[in-house]
Amino acid sequence: MRILFITQWFQPEAFYKGVPFVKKLMERGHKIQVLTGFPNYPTGKVFPGYKVRWFQKEMLDGIEVLRVPLYPSHDGSAMGRIANYLSFALSASILGPWVVKKADIIYAYHPPATIFLPAFFIKLFRRFPVVFDIQDFWPDTLAATGMFCNRIGLKMVDWYCRLSYKIANKIVVLSPGFKRKLIEKGVPSQKIEVIYNWCDDREITASSPDPVVAGEFEKTAQFNILFAGNMGKAQKLDVVLKAAEQIQHKLPQVKFIFIGGGVEVDSLKSIVHANNLTNVQFLPSCPPSQIGSVLSQADVLLVHLKKDPLFEITIPSKIQAYMAVGKPILAAISGDAADIIKTAECGIACESENTDELINAIKWFYAHPQDKLLQMGNRGKRYYFENFSMHVGIERFEKVFQSVCDCK
Repeated sequence: MRILFITQWFQPEAFYKGVPFVKKLMERGHKIQVLTGFPNYPTGKVFPGYKVRWFQKEMLDGIEVLRVPLYPSHDGSAMGRIANYLSFALSASILGPWVVKKADIIYAYHPPATIFLPAFFIKLFRRFPVVFDIQDFWPDTLAATGMFCNRIGLKMVDWYCRLSYKIANKIVVLSPGFKRKLIEKGVPSQKIEVIYNWCDDREITASSPDPVVAGEFEKTAQFNILFAGNMGKAQKLDVVLKAAEQIQHKLPQVKFIFIGGGVEVDSLKSIVHANNLTNVQFLPSCPPSQIGSVLSQADVLLVHLKKDPLFEITIPSKIQAYMAVGKPILAAISGDAADIIKTAECGIACESENTDELINAIKWFYAHPQDKLLQMGNRGKRYYFENFSMHVGIERFEKVFQSVCDCK
């Protein structure tokens, strides 16, 4: 199949459905062309070696990549984010129909939901069917994260999203909860396929250690609880800091380590400083080639999301990475993600924003021997490779793509 992949983010940005995903599809005989923007995520600054131009064509690791202009931004400013999303959507809509090759199918990756605008125009002018991959449930996510709260604006976004669901030939979602939500919005069940996310498991399991991070781990207490990834409003990590404050004298061997970046990092550091938390440490982001080694040094891996109905149908991508590395998981989250942890028997799922439950789970992990924790981690790793790996996901995507092509 000839596949046009439309995504606002692509390598060298850290994007898990990027180069490894495309190369695997190419190895299976498919021809891929990528339409994307100029790399600026997550800092909002254009990557070295790139400059925003009207159009740029490049070969990236054997993949043909077409780049169109956007307004680079990724801070806490709602206007900056809106400008970032809309600028790419408009430039890709205007230039896309003229610069892309003939394709059998369009694969459009959301977020942001604005990605459907260029997919629609290319479908309109070039007659390519569209598969919409929904990873973020707009407008619910916008309201839940506080990024955009204008009621009229949210209603307009909801109308736009409902229209995009109707126009798409097929929709892929990351969880059963997403599928239920779309059905409630009137999308036919047969139009929706659930394909769970994966991580770059080969890189994670074969990653090389970062000597600086390894040295920092050696300085910590005996029992490390690690959170890795974006630290934004949706993660609600101030709750974790409350738990850290309550147990720092009761369980002095337990230490919380946060590695990554995000708009809430400075606020979280301020809380740590104000409350003199000696059991909390922040480490900077590390490259994907080293994250597996970092995760493997923890005793327990933590995921936390704010209490919101939206997050009950969300499966944070870090869960797959945590499972692949073979470490037990403490998941303060409800719904589909919690169901996975329970089914795989690879950790403990507790209520989000519930400090008491979080502390009880930490006490449980701390009280059990390392071989018990290792068994939990191994169960998660086995479950991941049987159900969530890239190999499993690509086979399912191929079936979706083929079913759409067969209906043309």
